[in-house]
Amino acid sequence: MAQYQDVFMRSEIKYLLNREQYEKLRQYLDTIVQADAYGLTRINNIYFDTPDYRLVRTSLEKPVYKEKLRLRTYGRTDDDTNAFIEIKKKYKGVVYKRRISGRYADHYSYLTGQKNNAENSQIAGEIEQTLRLYHDLEPAMSVCYERIAMVGIKDPSLRITLDENISYDESCKDLRELTAGRPILPEGQCLMEIKVCNGFPCELARKMSELSIFPVSFSKYGRAYQDMMRRTAACERNAGILRPENPLFRSAGPPLGTAIPKKPGLTKKGVAAYV
Repeated sequence: MAQYQDVFMRSEIKYLLNREQYEKLRQYLDTIVQADAYGLTRINNIYFDTPDYRLVRTSLEKPVYKEKLRLRTYGRTDDDTNAFIEIKKKYKGVVYKRRISGRYADHYSYLTGQKNNAENSQIAGEIEQTLRLYHDLEPAMSVCYERIAMVGIKDPSLRITLDENISYDESCKDLRELTAGRPILPEGQCLMEIKVCNGFPCELARKMSELSIFPVSFSKYGRAYQDMMRRTAACERNAGILRPENPLFRSAGPPLGTAIPKKPGLTKKGVAAYV
C-alpha cells in the first residue's frame, strides 16, 4: 500500500465544471496526469466545529487566516478503519495541512473527549492545541464524495482531483453511521482542484481558458453549512418564526452550484493570472 503524506504546503485552486467542460478537459488531462495509487476513492469526513459554527462562519468571511478540523476516512468505515485527524489551515492563499493516522474508534473517542490521544508528535501537539483553543468543538456534520485523484506524469508535485456526488448530513456525526446525505452540487457538475507547489502549468491554463473554466471560491463544508442554514431559515419562515438577528444566518450565501469568482475581474483575466 502507498504511504500517505502527513504534511502538505501548497496552493489549491478550485473550479466548478459542467459535464461538457469535464469531458473536453479530461481528454487533455489524460496527456499530462495519471491516476495516483488510489484512483477513484470514496472520501468521508466529519467536520468539527463549535455549537454556533464559529469555524465555518469565520471561513466564509474570507479572512487572511482560517482553519478547519476534521476526521477523515476512505471507503467503508468501522472501528478499525485507518482514519486521519486533519488540521487544514489557509494563510494568504497557501494551504497548510497536518494530519495523524490511527484507528477510527480511537480518533473519534479522542476528538469527542472520551479518551486521551496516545500519539506524541508535533502534529499531535498542534491538534491538541486546536482543541484547547476551541474548547467546545464537537462533530458538526458529515461531508462525503467520490474523488478521482491524479498526479502529474512529468511533474509529480502537480495534483489534480475531481470530486463528484458531494453530499452532507448535519444529523450524521459518526462515519460509522453514514447516510446518503443531501447533494451540494447540481446533477452533472463536479469540483476540480488543482494543487501545485510550483508554478501553474501554462498549457493547462490556456486549455482551461479556451473552455471558459475559471477559478471559483468554494468550500464543501461552507456550502453544506449554507444549504443547512437556508433550509433551517425556510422552515422557520413557514412556522412564522423570524430571527434576522441570528448570527448563524449571516453567511447563507448563494444558491448551490453558483460559481463565485475567486477575485474581482478574474473572469476577464482568466486562469492566466495564476501562471
